[in-house]
This record gives sequence, C-alpha cells and structure tokens, in this order.
Amino acid sequence: MNVIISNSSGKPIYEQITDQIKAAVINGELASGELLPSIRLLAKELQISVITTKRAYEELEREGFIETIPGKGSFVASHNKELLRERRLKELEDMLLDAIACSKLIGLNLSELKEMLELLFYEDN
Repeated sequence: MNVIISNSSGKPIYEQITDQIKAAVINGELASGELLPSIRLLAKELQISVITTKRAYEELEREGFIETIPGKGSFVASHNKELLRERRLKELEDMLLDAIACSKLIGLNLSELKEMLELLFYEDN
C-alpha cells in the first residue's frame, strides 16, 4: 500500500490517509480481506504520529472500509464495490446540491457554474 502525505495540502494528514485508502479500495487496488499495515508501522513509514494514523483507521472503520480484529490487525472490509461506489455517489450528489444552492444564492447561472466546474475538474493539482 502506497500512501503519500503532502505537507502543502490543505487537508489534515488523517484525511489524506483515509482518502487514499478509500480510493484504493474502490479502485480494487486493495482487495477485500487484505491486511493493512499496523497503525504503528504506518505511522513509522509516514513519519507521523500514531494518534494520526489511529484516527484515520477509526474513520475508515466507521465508514465501513476496514475491519479491525483485536490482536490480528486491520483488514479491508468484505463489501460490495458497487455499494461503496453508490455511497460515494450519494455524497457527491449532496455536495453538488449544496453547490447549486450556493450558486443560486449568489446569482450564478448554470453555464457559469458548468464553466467553474470544468475549470476545477481539469485543473492540474
């Protein structure tokens, strides 16, 4: 598993970890039942606090991406990839609804909103 932490990112470190692991699960890079590095090992590899990796793993477990078995470790949860994808699509729809409401509030029309979305979508990170 390859997790990359960016110090210049505006996201908290635990969120960078969770986002990358979620993407790896959804894309099939991490298979159901696959053992993840221990919290301490991941913290050591990334040179970050154990508390930060623990928070990331707790978040992943709460969202159903991983399962932790005391004494054995954390594993990619057995789940339906399509169900996870649908859950993420629902989250995206909710965020887009918020963006639409905000754009209407400030008088942005649909073509301006589409243009903004395209610029952001194709922006090099």
